[in-house]
Amino acid sequence: MKLLHYKMNNKIKRVYVATLSMLTMSLGVFAQTTVQSPYSKFGLGNLRGSVLPQQRGMGSISTGVFRSSYINNINMQNPASYAGISLTTLDIGMAGSSTELKTNNLSERSFNASLSHVAMAFPLTTKSAVSIGILPYSELGYDFRNTATLGTGTSAKSVDYLYKGEGGLSKAYLGYGIQFGDHFRVGANAEYLFGNLIQSASTEFVNDPGAINSRDQVKNSIYGLNYSYGAQYDFRLGSRTSLVLGYSGSSGSKLNSEKSQYTTIYTKDAQGNERSALDTLSFTENGKTDLKMPLLHSFGFTLQKENKWLVGADYRTGKWSETTIDNVNQGLQDTYGVSVGGQFTPDITAINGYFKRVDYRLGFTYDKTYIRMANEDVKQTAVTFGLGLPLQSGYGRSSFYKMNVSAEVGRRGKITNSLIQERYVNFHLSFLLNDRWFQRFRFD
Repeated sequence: MKLLHYKMNNKIKRVYVATLSMLTMSLGVFAQTTVQSPYSKFGLGNLRGSVLPQQRGMGSISTGVFRSSYINNINMQNPASYAGISLTTLDIGMAGSSTELKTNNLSERSFNASLSHVAMAFPLTTKSAVSIGILPYSELGYDFRNTATLGTGTSAKSVDYLYKGEGGLSKAYLGYGIQFGDHFRVGANAEYLFGNLIQSASTEFVNDPGAINSRDQVKNSIYGLNYSYGAQYDFRLGSRTSLVLGYSGSSGSKLNSEKSQYTTIYTKDAQGNERSALDTLSFTENGKTDLKMPLLHSFGFTLQKENKWLVGADYRTGKWSETTIDNVNQGLQDTYGVSVGGQFTPDITAINGYFKRVDYRLGFTYDKTYIRMANEDVKQTAVTFGLGLPLQSGYGRSSFYKMNVSAEVGRRGKITNSLIQERYVNFHLSFLLNDRWFQRFRFD
């Protein structure tokens, strides 16, 4: 028995070390550009949201989501939910996105994929747990041009205005949730945001090799602590039915930013290849600035029957109009959004009929983004679908496995008024493990 105990401890240590290694390697993966969207040019880029595929399949409802079955899920959007974690939980996922950009007479398609998250949670007591993980916070990626004509007649020249951006922010978090009594839970996350936002704007004269072109490039290296928090209260409506009310928010912290800016001039040869810069007109390296984050609030509820069904809704707001970098307002708009969704499991105890034990998820989400163009608010809507696919349980049913898949079919913006419409299908896949780690085993 001592040998068995030794082997189990060694197995736990190896998995723990492997998990920490994956968290470390993820830092580099999340830094890659994984989006092609002209709307990511504004603010901090396209915001990803702190929800896993389980919640995305239900329209990203999360504020009032506690737990609806024997499987433990990590809901970092509301850290109060950590209090329900009864087994060590590991969730690793990836995401892909197929995007079509359309104007009145042009269209373009792209596809990107990347690791989406690594998250882990484990109980401290029967009513408290901690969670740690890393996931993208925002994505920046675009490359487009506007062509104009300067002058008239024989002196007219065609000019390209080129805009490029790449980077984004990642979030590493450590959270704690605890339950008081039988119904009330609170929790908080300490979040470390970090990443680079690199953007450039160039002016190039078309078909004029001798012309002097110019480029302005700005790089913001952002890092610092932010805090989020949440609370939940549930009302028991029956032996297995309950109503959960939830609130979550994020503080308007100030993050550090090191700003580097370069303005250069250059020429191109007859083949259109860029030559080395002729001169640097101005530069600033690692200038110390700060980024003021907005206050965020989310309110939600779920009505659920344990191991059977769940329905809910969220309402969220964000004071993005107060966002500043180096005390300069970024010209963003306040946001609001609504999500509705739910899941249904036909028969979680079915021995025959695998698909009776599958979680079926459906949802809808609507957001007014923080972007305003041509005197119009840019809005975003999506229909979501998802499945929770149970895998074979471990020996003695002390460990559980599930694969979660979801898809978001949506659009951002519209074609009218010279705007760009972005249609997208986002895919999410994650593998979920519940097991008994970090526990002593005694044998007689």
